[in-house]
Amino acid sequence: MIHMTRSKPLRHCMIVQNFYPVWEPRVRREAEALVDQGHSVDVICRRNGSEPKRESAGRVTIHRIDIGGKRVGLFSQLFDYLVFAFLAFLRVTRLHVQKRFDVVQIHNLPDFLVFSAILPRLTGSRVILDIHDLMPEFYCSRFKKSLDSLPVRFVQLQESVSCRFAHHVITVTDLWKETLARRGTPAHKCMVVMNLADPQYFERAVPSNGRHGQVSTEGHTFRLIYHGTITRRYGVDLLLRALQLAIKQIRDISLRIHGHGDYTDKVRQMTIDLNLEAHVELTTDFLPAAALSELIRSANVGVVPYRRDIFTDGILPTKLLEYVACGIPAIVARTEVISRYFGDDPVEFFRSEDVEDLAHHISRLYHDENRRKQLAVNSDRFNSVYNWSVQKNAYVRFIEQTADRRVLASSHLY
Repeated sequence: MIHMTRSKPLRHCMIVQNFYPVWEPRVRREAEALVDQGHSVDVICRRNGSEPKRESAGRVTIHRIDIGGKRVGLFSQLFDYLVFAFLAFLRVTRLHVQKRFDVVQIHNLPDFLVFSAILPRLTGSRVILDIHDLMPEFYCSRFKKSLDSLPVRFVQLQESVSCRFAHHVITVTDLWKETLARRGTPAHKCMVVMNLADPQYFERAVPSNGRHGQVSTEGHTFRLIYHGTITRRYGVDLLLRALQLAIKQIRDISLRIHGHGDYTDKVRQMTIDLNLEAHVELTTDFLPAAALSELIRSANVGVVPYRRDIFTDGILPTKLLEYVACGIPAIVARTEVISRYFGDDPVEFFRSEDVEDLAHHISRLYHDENRRKQLAVNSDRFNSVYNWSVQKNAYVRFIEQTADRRVLASSHLY
């Protein structure tokens, strides 16, 4: 389809049941991509503490909904989802009456949040469901259930109904697009927008002082980094155990863990129990993207130590894409989707959940400067194919064409 310049800006609304922009870099990237092309964006999101209920950032207007602190547990989380969905329905309905949105884009979790856009849909707006995570696989992993279990079947049902309600579906990998197709969402209805690093912040820096895995580490501490969500399925505990083994061969080694999650206290206690306090620094404070990229570039190697399960097998970790964008070598658990996108060249694979194998690859990269250099060079080939600069243009074009179909559909009514 030929892309045509629009005569007037789009009125676009995004709904996400999370804190924006702090905890939603994907939503922020997409919103900024649209406003860079002159479109206006309203974001309906959750309010965090004393954040302003309404705030403007350029052409992005943020509308925050206060439903209290995040709750844990299956039923408490479901209650959160339902309350936010209802309040988001009220907010988007009121805003739509005022602004007449061209497109409403809903970001999961949950999938059924898409029904908050029922009035815009009934009055001609195009509705997009942006699936960050596949909910059935997510709940299988979190609650140790199978896809055939009754609770997960209900989750699959709401996913199916939600995808049918939406005019289009966006997801994050080709593997998940294929999974959605097997469950009944037509492939032509689904687009992939990967969680690629924003080059405005995450880019290769000129190596110096032995950093970025490009220069000898002689005379410098060998710095590992893990950042992002701290939870058991992401294997941070495995990384600590591997570090304990690696220290026997590498005394001048350190690990920076930066992030937050339900496993943070466990990781902190493990650091003490394994006598790693002198080698591990755990930080949980929020860092803006520019500061986070600087933190990543200060490391020699990034580590992605995920456990393999039905959910993580389909994840292409944002942290990995940020390591690659910054040009630092990465040691990565071999999973189906990472193997599909990366092959064997741009990253150093280890066997998932094999602590000794992870320790071996840490030691290998410490001693093999040429391997670190080669991984950094190989990552450039990945970046040349998969990068946000190209993908954001495809995303904006898709949104504009979706809105144009709204205009065409409306014209057929008269």
